[in-house]
Amino acid sequence: MRRRTTVQALAQRSRCWSPADPVRTWRRRFLERGLDGLSHAPRLGVPRKITDADIEQVIVKTLEEKPKNATPWSTRSMAAATAMSKSAI
Repeated sequence: MRRRTTVQALAQRSRCWSPADPVRTWRRRFLERGLDGLSHAPRLGVPRKITDADIEQVIVKTLEEKPKNATPWSTRSMAAATAMSKSAI
């Protein structure tokens, strides 16, 4: 019979445990809320500027449209078509 190893025992053995251990955080969230617990919680600081709608727009455009005078979308052509910056794409 195999003995289950706890996260704490593994961390002690590998000497990599810290109170802010991300594995422990994600495992706790999953145990408390299931798959819903794995979604990102709102963070402190400046709110993100790229919305889910912006991301969806780029994905749909990539999959369903072709740019003029080019075969694949480039970062620059997609940025121009969506009024977003190249770094956002």
